[in-house]
Amino acid sequence: MTPEVTRTDPEGVDYGWVMQMTFILTIVIGAPLVAILSTFAAVPTWIDRVEFAIRVGAPVWLVTAIVVYLYARRHQ
Repeated sequence: MTPEVTRTDPEGVDYGWVMQMTFILTIVIGAPLVAILSTFAAVPTWIDRVEFAIRVGAPVWLVTAIVVYLYARRHQ
C-alpha cells in the first residue's frame, strides 16, 4: 500500500519550485546559448570546451536562479 501523499503550503518562497525552474530554464536557455557562443570561440580541445562551458554556463545559471527567485518572491 502506498503512503498518503500530502501537500505543503510553504510560507514565503517555495525554494523547491525555484530550484526546479532554475534547472529547467538553464537547460532550455543556457544550453543553446553556450552552443551559439562556442561557435565564436576557439575551443580546439575537450579541456578547452569544458572550461568554456563552465565559464559561460555558471553565470547563466546564477542569473537564471536570481531571476526565478525574484519572480517567485514577487508572485507568492
